[in-house]
Amino acid sequence: MTDHNDPAETFRYATQSAIRAIAGQDDIELTFGGVIPDASGHTIKLPALPPSLSEHELRRLRGMADDFALHLRYHDEDVFGKTAPADNAARAAFAALEEARIEAAGTQDYPGIAANLAAALEDSARKHKLDQAATQNDVALPDALRYMARQALTGRKPPEAAAHAVSLWHDWIEKKLGTDGLEKLKNSVQDQSTFADISRKLLEKLDMDITPLPAAPQTAEDSEQENADNNQNKEQQEQEPEETDGQSAAAEQAETGEGEDTEDDNETGFAEAGETQEEGEDGEGGETAGANPGRSNNTETEFGDYSAYTTQFDETIAARELCEPEELHKLRRLLDKQLTHLHAVVTRLANKLQRKLLAQQTRSWKFDLEEGYIDATRLSRIIANPYWPVTYKQETQADFRDTVVTLLIDNSGSMRGRPITIAAISTDILARTLERCGVKVEILGFTTRAWKGGSSRDRWLSDGKPSKPGRLNDLRHIVYKAADTPWRHSRENLGLMLREGLLKENIDGEALMWAWNRLMARPEQRKIIMVISDGAPVDDSTLSANRGNYLEEHLRRVIHWIEDKTPVQLLAIGIGHDVTRYYKRAVMLSDADDLGGAMTEKLAEMFEDKRLYKKRKHVL
Repeated sequence: MTDHNDPAETFRYATQSAIRAIAGQDDIELTFGGVIPDASGHTIKLPALPPSLSEHELRRLRGMADDFALHLRYHDEDVFGKTAPADNAARAAFAALEEARIEAAGTQDYPGIAANLAAALEDSARKHKLDQAATQNDVALPDALRYMARQALTGRKPPEAAAHAVSLWHDWIEKKLGTDGLEKLKNSVQDQSTFADISRKLLEKLDMDITPLPAAPQTAEDSEQENADNNQNKEQQEQEPEETDGQSAAAEQAETGEGEDTEDDNETGFAEAGETQEEGEDGEGGETAGANPGRSNNTETEFGDYSAYTTQFDETIAARELCEPEELHKLRRLLDKQLTHLHAVVTRLANKLQRKLLAQQTRSWKFDLEEGYIDATRLSRIIANPYWPVTYKQETQADFRDTVVTLLIDNSGSMRGRPITIAAISTDILARTLERCGVKVEILGFTTRAWKGGSSRDRWLSDGKPSKPGRLNDLRHIVYKAADTPWRHSRENLGLMLREGLLKENIDGEALMWAWNRLMARPEQRKIIMVISDGAPVDDSTLSANRGNYLEEHLRRVIHWIEDKTPVQLLAIGIGHDVTRYYKRAVMLSDADDLGGAMTEKLAEMFEDKRLYKKRKHVL
């Protein structure tokens, strides 16, 4: 029941009712208290309400809520996924046009929400420092395109904070598209598919790659359904010789993953592909030896035709082995100095996470046991009968203590600068916080040893450049903190992320497999991987010798396998990159400054979600 004497609760109830009406869904729940706006399932979370609700603040929060509601009503994620370009830059611009369409469609049907959306956009423009833009390089093209499309579709000028930023791109965009280029979108505002087709043509005029994403890999359930649909046609076909029938059955079995040994074989192959070397006693490993240029037949069903041309030059290495102690200490001091103000913010959020976790540690006891601590409430029994057997008690343990968390950090070149420094300090503080609460934490990084191929590519060239070689670069997987290593012993290692020349290419699929293998060797029951990345997998050497979606397709298959067939819980945070198209549980941040808050919030949610503690069938 709503407390009408509480202004905050009244505002929540009124806003929630508006969201339900706009979205046409009666089961949406609205909460406040997040650091960043977020929507998951039927729950929308907005930032915490300020002590005093000014008119501007009310409109800003209402605008955020209305934006989520309009997405639920007017945006079809399936249509977007099928029509959006695969290229990251083109996809961001495509998404920007879609945002403008959603607002235009919503304000056509609900004119009253236009002012709320404008207030939220003004706030967003200032948050992204568009009001400080001096040159075209200070403004992302998708941002300018979004506001220009909004003006063409609704007639509303860009927010005051974004006006100058848009003007920096205006002439260039208008020259490419023509003065009425964006006007062509106007008649298809209520039709997402038609709007998407026109948008792709406009992006092509902006010299962007509009090649669509590949179709999602077919799952076992899809294969079963397809087989069922085709049964009638198969019955009408002539029966093949017995040997051919057997081969067809075997092929079908391999495709659907229904064979008796398929799951075991797949998981064995998965482990072999991910473990490129023996690890040291401290779990941090050294360099690898030995090559594996061939493909593993066991993994082709789950992971397609992905393979590495050779794994001889890959390495899994402790952070301290990549840098002299003196330099590592200097890098750590640099990290602390650069992020003094952010340290305080993330520490406050981490303390909030700690309080949430400690709140779950309510002490509870099991009584009437035959061993444990003497139960003082049963002393009368002991006096009456010293041999009374059940006069002991034992304290129960909180579930989350039986948990290990892996923080897997993208160490690619595009993370250079502020994103990698914020990732380093955020993971550092979170590791310390979770350690205080009895949760094991592992911090891992992934990159390559060379740009555009290293020794792997050299070997391929010397072998005569065989076709379809697979991955053609040398992996570098870095252990910043092993799960059993105390935080104080690993603190300086995170400074390595600031070292010039460390960050190169990113091959996400194999990195995720590597992190998964390490996690599955742990004794804890609940296992969580949090991936922090700012882009799709990229390695120029590999992609130049294989099809364009080779690395991305492999990443999708690995994610699908982990999420659906293993007990590991997977969470991804994308910095300026839409990771929601890969992961079921994910959040996209437009600003790296939000990373610390997003990490603490999402981890807290995972610990609070009891459904994540369920067991699944898996093979160690």
